[in-house]
Amino acid sequence: MNNTGSPNTKLARIIADDISAHGPMSVETFMNACLAHPEHGYYLTRDPLGTKGDFTTAPEISQMFGELLGLWAADMWIKLGSPGKFVLAELGPGRGTLMADAVRATARVAGFAKAAHIALVETSPVLKSAQQKNVPLATHYTNVNDLPDGPLIILANEFFDALPIRQYVKQNGQWFERAVTVASNEATPHLQFQFTTLPLPVETRHLPPAVQHASEGEIAETCPIATDIARTIATRFEQAPGAALFVDYGHAHSATGDTLQALHQHKYADVLEHPGEADLTAHVDFEALAHAMPQARTYAPITQAVFLKSLGIEVRADFLKANADKAQAHEIDAALTRLINPDQMGQLFKVMAATSIGATAPAGF
Repeated sequence: MNNTGSPNTKLARIIADDISAHGPMSVETFMNACLAHPEHGYYLTRDPLGTKGDFTTAPEISQMFGELLGLWAADMWIKLGSPGKFVLAELGPGRGTLMADAVRATARVAGFAKAAHIALVETSPVLKSAQQKNVPLATHYTNVNDLPDGPLIILANEFFDALPIRQYVKQNGQWFERAVTVASNEATPHLQFQFTTLPLPVETRHLPPAVQHASEGEIAETCPIATDIARTIATRFEQAPGAALFVDYGHAHSATGDTLQALHQHKYADVLEHPGEADLTAHVDFEALAHAMPQARTYAPITQAVFLKSLGIEVRADFLKANADKAQAHEIDAALTRLINPDQMGQLFKVMAATSIGATAPAGF
């Protein structure tokens, strides 16, 4: 990954001007601007999914993914005592494909649909429009904190990886924060990464215990927004029965390393090169999420392949192929391979669950 990028977008110029006026910008602030700037933010100005976007998520690959997650939620609802009213929420629901498949798959689960208040937590106006078409009965919310009280089941697929992170480097036994600055010694200003000159001893308490004693020169990452959301969910589970399922790519255990990456037109790109026009993500630290949820019972992440197989994705694929023509059967096989093959999404993607204390263990764990 390069360490510089020319301000070649409107947002890049806005960021460069802000840095010139106020000094270095933290990676967290930079990432938030790139993804959520009200006029030029990546997620607020476009549909990032599919062939016209920059990436494809599991629900867009196959209906089987959303169907199985829906049935997982229905099974969890039964294990929570089949409450007469509950919130079925998805965080960062993309086009609403996962929830639409989940709703369809659970239609025959007695009492489930009637009891469910379907909630979609989304900030993008573009994606909200698509979600409304695919899940017309859903209610939109901007924040997890806004979800109605009562029993709660949450699904989150590739949600946490897009939340802004902070980065630190170990130098001379101390932690320094990584920031974005403007290289002013060039004819054309460039954005570049730089480590701040002041040590941040206070921030070390926010680092996962496993990386606090990292070796010289290593990079550590935290995601304050992610841990805040996890903490909020766990607090909800103290107040009413609940369960959450997080599917994302990342580390089962906290580790050092620079995982910040950019996707532009389905290709990896320099993180600083296309602000506002590229998707920025970082690997999820599942151990940090679990650490933020002491009020809940958490289940250590397993691979997506193990999880989907335990829920019967191969049986579901065989059923679909039995009613498909040759071309459709080939597509089903290709989708199955992409979802569970270790060389594709099967190994890198992890699945973590959390439930209210005392709840029966969720399916797959």
